[in-house]
Order: sequence, then C-alpha cells, then structure tokens
Amino acid sequence: MIISRSPVRITLGGGGTDLPSYYSKYGGALIAAAIDKYTFVTAHTRFDNDIKLNYSVTEQVQNIDEIKHNIFREGLKLLKINQGVELTSLSDMPSSSGLGTSGSFTIALLNVLHTYKREFVSQEQLAEEACKIEINILKEPIGKQDQYITAFGGLTSFQFAKDGTVTVEPLRMSEEAQDELQNNIMLFYTGISRSASDILREQDKKSKKNEEVTIDTLHEIKKIGLKTKTALEQGEIDKLGTFLDVHWNIKKQLSKGVSNKFIDECYDTAKKNGALGGKIMGAGGGGFFMFYHNGSNNEKTKFIKTMSKEGLKKLRFNFDFEGAKIILNMKNI
Repeated sequence: MIISRSPVRITLGGGGTDLPSYYSKYGGALIAAAIDKYTFVTAHTRFDNDIKLNYSVTEQVQNIDEIKHNIFREGLKLLKINQGVELTSLSDMPSSSGLGTSGSFTIALLNVLHTYKREFVSQEQLAEEACKIEINILKEPIGKQDQYITAFGGLTSFQFAKDGTVTVEPLRMSEEAQDELQNNIMLFYTGISRSASDILREQDKKSKKNEEVTIDTLHEIKKIGLKTKTALEQGEIDKLGTFLDVHWNIKKQLSKGVSNKFIDECYDTAKKNGALGGKIMGAGGGGFFMFYHNGSNNEKTKFIKTMSKEGLKKLRFNFDFEGAKIILNMKNI
C-alpha cells in the first residue's frame, strides 16, 4: 500500500490573476500558504484486474473509460495505469470550501500513481500534470495556484508568465514573522458549500473579452498581492489585514456571486469586533472566511465567540511546509 498526502491552501494576495485568461495577456502574481489540512489518496494492488475507486461513492470497473469520477479517470489515463489497482481518497476538508481541495486531490492522486509505478516526480512536474488534467483536459475555469501551492507547500510567492511558465519563490520571512502571521489569521467555516465554477467561468469569459471592469479589478488585485508580499517580507505583518480589506471590497466587483447578505453581515460583524480585514476563500459565495485579527488573546477569544454566534465555525490550523508527500510506501505492492 502507498499513502499520499497533500495540503489545502489559503490565498494571501493576488487571487484570480492565476487564470490563463488573465496571465496570458498581463502576467499574474500571487502569494499563498499551505495549511496542515490534507487530502489523502491510497493505492493498493488488486488480485484481479478490476479498477476500484473509493470516495463518496464506490466504483468498480474493468475499463478505465467507464470511470465516472473525472479526475480519477484522467489521472489513471495520464499515468497509463489501466487495471488491477484500488484507490481510496479521504479529506480533512469538505469539497467546495474555497481551500483548493480539488487541486489538492489531483496532486495527491498523481503523486501516489507515480510512486505506484516507481517513478520519481518533481513538485513542478506534479503541478504541471495536475494543471494539464484540470485546465487543459477537463476544461475547468480555474487557475494554477492550487496545484502549485499544494505541490510545493509553505508560504510561497508565484509569478505566472504570459507563456504559462510559473516562477516559485518562498516568502523571505523570519520564524517570528511567520508565527505572528499564523497567530493573527483566523479561518471560519460558513457552512455554505458552493461550486466555484460558475463564478470563475464568469470571470474567465469577461477576461477573455477584455471587459474593462474585470481587467482593471484584476490589475488592482495583482498590485495588492505584490504589496502584501513586500509587507510580509519586511515584517509589517499587520498590513495584511488592511490589504485584505481593500482586496475584499474590490473582489466583490468581479461577480454578484462573490458575496451575499449573510456573508456581508458576517464581514461587518468581524470588522466591528477587531478584524482589520478578511475575505472569503476561493472564488467566493461560501466556504471558508479568513480574517486578520491582531488583538490580545482575550480579544481574540471574544472575537471567536462573537463569530460563532453568527454561525461560523473556527478552524484551527498551522502552516504546512512539506507540500505533497508520500507518507507510507510499502515496497511489497
């Protein structure tokens, strides 16, 4: 048996500029952090020639084309594994939560399949293969950040060139600055599960058409992301809260689906109770809220209780610096 693990992520700045419809014209820039909530995929050799998949449902097929789960099917096709394997996926986080669970799953799957075939694979290759499956083959209207941050892990800066090349650079932060950042970021689950595809598809279409408001909004989001990177590397951690607030108000211009009455009310409550800023993770509409709060421990405790009364559930987390990883590899497969 082989067990693969990959983290989910939070975006700290520049989100949305990693879509091909934008970076292919203007170049993109983004910073993200991997967190210690994971997707796990196990691979085990079967005695017979069937392919068995275990996720929210169970599939058992003899022909790879019969597989209903798109990413399982395309991952097996890409790696040319067409019989005699059983794959199981588990996740710490719910799907459609805005934390990049789909990219995390794709990376974990590809890593376990390469290891199953006894093939060495780099983080960059994993990320590019995941992008190939999700963006090129399945035509999902998504960007490249999820695949790259879950492959590399850490607090990481990404530059997306017009030709699709991705430059990966860890943020140059002291351990003290990293601790301060982690202590001041709070994640809360809204309880709303939503698909990002509709919101991203709308943004993608507007970007392709050079719709002025969308392009100008993404330009501003990219600038904020670059400013955030500079501030974090200079140890000016509290500036993240201010930048998040500006980002959130700009982001809502991308689509009516980014926010709703409940989300707006939660955000207003957070600001009135000490949060410097925040935003919904991912495309918007639900999933996880991220807030930046630099108050004392007592003030943060009161903040958590207040947000709980609004219906939000706090998620404890730490940053993940390992990225995609094989955590068990029994050689007698």
